[in-house]
Amino acid sequence: MQTSSDRHEYPAHWEADVVLRDGGTARIRPITVDDAERLVSFYEQVSDESKYYRFFAPYPRLSTKDVHRFTHHDFVDRVGLAATIGGEFIATVRYDRIGANGLPASAPADEAEVAFLVQDAHQGRGVASALLEHIAAVARERGIRRFAAEVLPANTKMIKVFTDAGYTQKRSFEDGVVRLELDLEPTDRSLAVQYAREQRAEARSVQRLLAPGSVAVVGAGRTPGGVGRSVLGNIRDAGFTGRLYAVNRALPDGQKELDGVPAYRSVRDIDGPVDLAVVAVPAEHVPEVVTECGEHGVQGLVVISAGYAESGPEGRERQRALVRHARAYGMRIIGPNAFGIVNNSQDVRLNASLAPEPPRPGRIGLFAQSGAIGIALLSRLHRRGGGVTGVTGVSTFVSSGNRADVSGNDVLQYWYDDPDTDVVLMYLESIGNPRKFTRLARRTAAAKPLVVVQSAGSAPQGHAVRATRLPHATVSALLRQAGVIRVNTITELVDTGLLLARQPLPRGPRVAILGNSESLGVLTYDACLSEGLRPTPPLDLTTEAGPEDFRAALSRALADDTCDAVVVTAIPAIGEESAGDAALAEALRSAAERAPSKPVLVVHVELGGLAEALSAATSTAPRARTATPGTTAPDAAPEPGPAAQAPGATRLIPAYPAAERAVRALAEVVKYARWRREAADPGKVPEYEDIDEKGAARQIDSLLTRGQGLTLGTEETCELLGRYGIQVRRALPAPTPEDAVAAARALGYPVALKATAPHLRHRADLGGVRLDLADEEQLRRAYAELTGLFGTPEELRPVVQGMAPRGVDTVVRAVIDPAAGAVLSFGLAGAASQLLGDMAHRLIPVTDREATSLVRSIRTAPLLFGWRGSAPVDTPALEELLLRVSRLVDDHPEVVAVTLEPVVVATEGLSVLGASVRLAPPPARDDLGPRTLPAY
Repeated sequence: MQTSSDRHEYPAHWEADVVLRDGGTARIRPITVDDAERLVSFYEQVSDESKYYRFFAPYPRLSTKDVHRFTHHDFVDRVGLAATIGGEFIATVRYDRIGANGLPASAPADEAEVAFLVQDAHQGRGVASALLEHIAAVARERGIRRFAAEVLPANTKMIKVFTDAGYTQKRSFEDGVVRLELDLEPTDRSLAVQYAREQRAEARSVQRLLAPGSVAVVGAGRTPGGVGRSVLGNIRDAGFTGRLYAVNRALPDGQKELDGVPAYRSVRDIDGPVDLAVVAVPAEHVPEVVTECGEHGVQGLVVISAGYAESGPEGRERQRALVRHARAYGMRIIGPNAFGIVNNSQDVRLNASLAPEPPRPGRIGLFAQSGAIGIALLSRLHRRGGGVTGVTGVSTFVSSGNRADVSGNDVLQYWYDDPDTDVVLMYLESIGNPRKFTRLARRTAAAKPLVVVQSAGSAPQGHAVRATRLPHATVSALLRQAGVIRVNTITELVDTGLLLARQPLPRGPRVAILGNSESLGVLTYDACLSEGLRPTPPLDLTTEAGPEDFRAALSRALADDTCDAVVVTAIPAIGEESAGDAALAEALRSAAERAPSKPVLVVHVELGGLAEALSAATSTAPRARTATPGTTAPDAAPEPGPAAQAPGATRLIPAYPAAERAVRALAEVVKYARWRREAADPGKVPEYEDIDEKGAARQIDSLLTRGQGLTLGTEETCELLGRYGIQVRRALPAPTPEDAVAAARALGYPVALKATAPHLRHRADLGGVRLDLADEEQLRRAYAELTGLFGTPEELRPVVQGMAPRGVDTVVRAVIDPAAGAVLSFGLAGAASQLLGDMAHRLIPVTDREATSLVRSIRTAPLLFGWRGSAPVDTPALEELLLRVSRLVDDHPEVVAVTLEPVVVATEGLSVLGASVRLAPPPARDDLGPRTLPAY
């Protein structure tokens, strides 16, 4: 406990679990007076050299005064953080606020000295870098803007920690000491460094789970059957390349093997390291297993055991304790209630799952939270079922169960640069951190396709999910904006995934159709039109067509510059034998291989032989990666497609049992290809010289002194928006007819009279608005009508506003959602947005290209561009307004909601007729904050 002299309570929100560079975990927390013994023990384990680098002199032990100083903090001017594993310190960092003279100071001084000490055994794991991120976030929260550090020139590791962080810095050398000054304001480079470190660490943590050198199955039963024994047999039968152990505490004396696998009563008894433990014991015995694994140095756990959050409140507490327990030892968890993991790499060959037969090796990464869905997906891929055939298989598979720790975000980090995975398929029952998922998805989708089925229902009971106020459709739209191929069923997931794994991306929506059935060709043509593709009239080869006819027709279609993709339709000929199927498949492959840049799909009806023949390639071995045309970045996205694109490889052609399924998959891939091309040039966030960012910040700080949440009044709203170049047309209150007349004289006729009561606001259809009032007589008459129809002025809250030029009424909104982050929305005002939900959304900050696409994304967009002979409105002015609102919310996270309604967009310019702004204190940690694992 802190003493009474301490100025702040213990800041529990500074506590965090982090993933280190090698994939292990550590806990970061404030240092308190109760840590004296831990601090002394930690210091005794630090080498003399590290102590010398910290104190610039030999310093063999800490004095009583030192211990008191390093454990007593006020959490404002003096702060210390420790990184711990197993409850013991492995590193510390502290800052002391100083004034301009370098002496201890309090606010408003905004500089602090910072110093680190890392135990030698843990140096090189990225501990200091993680501590720097967290102590910097703490300092910013306490009003500190700069760090100063003095480092001996020989302490190159610590100098590198500072210089590599990406902050704006100054460096000087004086009296034999390197002095570094860091500006703690996040920069594009510091965020890029942070995200890169996050990716490497989280990818490594998943790699340790998926590619262990040794595995112990804890809970392998003594008799055949049962979960643990089944997993043990599956690992053994898959040919796992590492060491495998069986663990069962009830083994009889003298029994040394189980199914030919070395067997032990406890993980502690195993002579040698264990990288991964698969836990299949009753939930009440799991804590004992976790302790044994942690003490033995196990790196990660796959917990098959059930009885956790999916079982109710008691199980939820048990799950939280499990995560805390495992993280205390630096271990990560897949599960609990997990189906297991699969890694088909020839260097690993791990089937630590309940799947009796692993999926065929391939280049698809597969993630499913649900075990049942995981079974269905694995079975479908293994059997090449549902009419989608081929030997395209799985590189790695993860079923996360309750995803208490390792989630889809972590696995995405791994797949992003996994050379064995070309396509990612995910079935998500929930998204725990949509903001992070969207960020990772955007980066992943630029390198390899990401196909997602997202459940529209509530999250399963076992899943911890951040509350979101956004509708499911909005979240789906934001995922699509991030490049995610969003499908609705697992059938569509497999259909689309196999097309992406086998074929190149189309360059456009133009589709050629050819086949031996006129009816099937027409069905395919209609399906293309329904999906927004541009098909050419089907080419009917007639039922007399043979393999050579198909080959010639397909070759001509692929050679046509007006064709981007080809759908081949085929029905069986009477009396056709399997040899004919093989000949037709070979003819199609031969033609397709001559045009490797265009995708080919086959729609077959009752042609099992053709489907098998089309997929008769031996494997989907790795292909050479090539950059997408027009990209020059070193991590430019490879052109996705089958292994057949590699020289000499066999071209795989996906076959579908129905035209609708083939065309739907093709349409999704066409949209993804367009996104990839556009993502190569995402645009920029423009700068506007008339924006007064500092003035807005001062106004917001002043307004927030009134309370925690605040909806601004009209004048305050207009002032704040005005600082960002957003002018709101004045509306003067009119509590009496005389006030209305005076307001009209001040504004100038013609005017509008509006009721602003909540039930009438923006509801011109209810008669609460009177427009084009040209003089006092018309104004008084309109005032009397409104009060006669709807009640007293106190109930109506009437205002008078100058008339705006005629145009199209639109609405612009921005909101900071606790889960998804800042979102900008646009639509037409009235029924289009309120009744039909015709709104488009983009994540903030919005670029100029995104603003342009946002305006054009709504279904009613033609009304803005001269529909049925009307005059087009000033969409550039509208796009600029969207960009200014985006800048306001991005610059000031305290602005949690903005609504501009209506915004009348005329042929020249626009008028903002109504506006509201809500302020609230920003969250202590946001997406600019340090790396953390989800709290438990």
